[in-house]
Amino acid sequence: MIPRHADDFLQQLDPAVLEDLYEQYRRDPESVEESWRYFFAGFDFAAREDAPRQGSSSADTLRYERESRVMRLITAYRTRGHLFCQTNPVRTPRRFRPDLSLEQFGLSEQDLEQVFESGKALGLGRATLAQILEHLQATYTGNVGVEYRYMRQPEVVEWLQKRIESCRSRRGFTVDEQHQLYRTLTRTVLLEKLLHTRFVGQKRFSIEGVDTVVPALDAILQQGSNMGMQEFVIGMPHRGRLNILANILQKPLRDIFAEFGDVEYEEEGFTTDAKYHLGYSTNHVTRDGKQIHVSLAPNPSHLEAVDPVVTGIVRAKLQREYHGDTSRIAPILIHGDAAVASQGVVYEVLQLSDLEGYGVGGTIHIILNNQVGFTTNYREGRSSTYCTDIAKVTLSPVFHVNGDDVEAVTWAIGVALEFRERFHRDVFIDILGYRKHGHNEGDEPRFTQPLLYKAIAKHPNPLEVYRAKLIQAGSLRAEEARAIEAEFRELMEQELTVAAEIRMIRERSYLGGVWRPYRPGRSEDFAQPSPVTGVSADYLRDTAERAFNLPEDKALVAKARRIIAGRLDAVRAGEGLDWATAEWLCYATLLREGHPVRLSGQDSVRGTFSHRHAGLAIEDSEDRWFPLCHIEEGQAPFQTLNSPLSEYGVLGLEFGYSTVTPEGLTIWEAQFGDFANGAQIIFDQFISCSEVKWHQHSGLVVLLPHGYEGQGHEHSSARLERWLQLCARENMQVAVPSTPASFYHLLRRQLKREFRRPLVVMSPKSLLRHPRCVSSLADLAGESRFQEVIDDNQVDAGRVTRVLLCSGKIYYELLARREELEREDVAVIRLEQVAPLPLFALRELVARYDAAEWCWVQEEPANMGAWTWLLRQFTLRPLRLISRPEAAATATGISARHRSEQLELIRCAFAHQGECDKGRRVRGVR
Repeated sequence: MIPRHADDFLQQLDPAVLEDLYEQYRRDPESVEESWRYFFAGFDFAAREDAPRQGSSSADTLRYERESRVMRLITAYRTRGHLFCQTNPVRTPRRFRPDLSLEQFGLSEQDLEQVFESGKALGLGRATLAQILEHLQATYTGNVGVEYRYMRQPEVVEWLQKRIESCRSRRGFTVDEQHQLYRTLTRTVLLEKLLHTRFVGQKRFSIEGVDTVVPALDAILQQGSNMGMQEFVIGMPHRGRLNILANILQKPLRDIFAEFGDVEYEEEGFTTDAKYHLGYSTNHVTRDGKQIHVSLAPNPSHLEAVDPVVTGIVRAKLQREYHGDTSRIAPILIHGDAAVASQGVVYEVLQLSDLEGYGVGGTIHIILNNQVGFTTNYREGRSSTYCTDIAKVTLSPVFHVNGDDVEAVTWAIGVALEFRERFHRDVFIDILGYRKHGHNEGDEPRFTQPLLYKAIAKHPNPLEVYRAKLIQAGSLRAEEARAIEAEFRELMEQELTVAAEIRMIRERSYLGGVWRPYRPGRSEDFAQPSPVTGVSADYLRDTAERAFNLPEDKALVAKARRIIAGRLDAVRAGEGLDWATAEWLCYATLLREGHPVRLSGQDSVRGTFSHRHAGLAIEDSEDRWFPLCHIEEGQAPFQTLNSPLSEYGVLGLEFGYSTVTPEGLTIWEAQFGDFANGAQIIFDQFISCSEVKWHQHSGLVVLLPHGYEGQGHEHSSARLERWLQLCARENMQVAVPSTPASFYHLLRRQLKREFRRPLVVMSPKSLLRHPRCVSSLADLAGESRFQEVIDDNQVDAGRVTRVLLCSGKIYYELLARREELEREDVAVIRLEQVAPLPLFALRELVARYDAAEWCWVQEEPANMGAWTWLLRQFTLRPLRLISRPEAAATATGISARHRSEQLELIRCAFAHQGECDKGRRVRGVR
């Protein structure tokens, strides 16, 4: 055991880690970092029988106690120095207790000239206390403060400690490097000044106050290129975006200036978003002629919403283009201080960071710390000490940096990149600055922060600070500074002149090349039958033999083996294919055709309803066997992942993933359909509209289990009405398939067209095992395709007096009731695709059943489901509603009440007109 010592240092460390380190030291002292050797040598010394004891008057005792005090001082600076660093350019730093005064450690100024062995722990050798103190203050309490001692892996702590202390948290910049930083900082500051004076009152969400991040990013592109990186993907909110677009992404200034005026976009149907939400991409050429690809993802005003999207993009690129090599690509997420501390999706993304199937090898998080959120002071905006305290969740280091010091900011981001490259983990850089103007340029910040904004008004901008520093050091002459500034002012004036003549702008997709083989979707694509998606019956049988034949040498759970064997039997017989069988055949055929498949969601491997069994457990083992990964040599990859209990973060990641893999089938599955509520921002701001806002295409499939089986409010409705409300101009598809074959063709259709559109599927629960919800092999084979509407082939159209139009599970209940009543005058027609509404198919059926009354039957209350959508879209003839009455909640949680409601609903569907019309609306001919 390590001898106990009443020291703050021990209390800060994970005991297991300390124990392992000590054992390693005992085996081989040279195998641990130098400071740990001295630390453990002190422990061993204290544990010896002949060691000096408290109360002894010997010189050894006094020397030991004094060395111990200095070691505690060093430890305190390493652990708590960040609390006392000089990182706040406009506020008086907060005071923390206890402080780092010598008296706290039993030392005094009289000890400053004393020589201590403890200096060796800092790489100083034997040094005076004054030298040790100066080194500690420069390293830990200057313009950079570092939090890292809570990290549990000794090698990580040692690497950071050595990296920081060896250079005193700074590095020497050459004159050329300083000039480059100055040029970029000049462009950053002067661009904001011009925008403020030329476009008065227009929102731009200025970066002023944290300007130094731009030259730091520019330097990181150079450093990343030198390290062999080929790509960065950046996600950020709107503040500072225009400046980063101009000075990092190299978007032409003329286009940025033109977007402040009255311009239109060339692309038909492209509505675009606010200029400070747009994305961009470029091949950035570094100063030594290397190229590195940089893209900035578009993002709405929903702060942090882009975080999972960016990690999804990087995850897809890692697999698609870089073969999992995280040293080739990295995500950079830029946050605001108020948002990173308060927005829950940040936590969700961090929890995904080290999970198989979701990780990206570490994300670089940069916080533009304005010290105010909208008008909320930081003291009102969080309970944590720092806005970055969430970094401790993933044991990520944090660099706190003074935003006025461009060299410190650049150094910190550079070390962060090194850390990410070495340890493949997230890292945070907290740039403390301020917000020059209010929340936007039309705001008056003095209404809410008068004292702060008095200080900001007097404070020089970072360019002025850096200019003075360089001139004083002799690295820059005043006339050189003026020439650099004049050159950029002239360029901006030229670009303003060109921008004044621009009337039309072409907005390109920031994702570029991967989408070149595809075209945008058109209205006519949905005004005709779906393409053929069947394959030959022989090919299906061969695929089933490959996918459903399980290896005998794997000790698979016996019940699961029987389930899969039953699927193979059904394919061999050509009849009785259930939902899971058709789903497997869909994935397997796509995989054999070269289309990767990725399915992610809570419990998706087994399936929420224990139906999918995509990964089979092996007895007495944590391993699983994924049959669809072993169909044949050269097949496309198959991934199915049990996600953490996250909707917002995981759906955002899968959306980002889908934007980079148009050739693949990317699916997110909710455990129950209503759980999508937790990811509503991704649906509203990305999936439904990012194509028209940002040219961001996606073929993402979303599976939302839906159906009224008496399971209560939360497990009945996937809120079909919400997705339909988001639909317009064929922006996405919403389907309620009622057969395994329908689902099979629906998913295959996603990859068999020349365009991609998101697909929301109201997927079944009870139908997964319903005896009548089966398909034949012929339904999947040959020239078969997805049928947007399925006609009733069991009735004589000439005898039909009522058509019951419906979707999903209720079809089987209506069918059973019709058979029970022997009603040959009622046709039951299934609407498989609800949006875009397939009027081309419905028009033929209306003509076929021209003499019949048409009714829409839904399980949902009248104010939910597809009814209001059909009121607007179904213009072919009058349509009567049969549903539950309007309600505030989706369903009852009482089983008996559910059964009575369902029986009444089915009864009304077959009742004589007028018997059940109370409280229901009839849609008239338009």
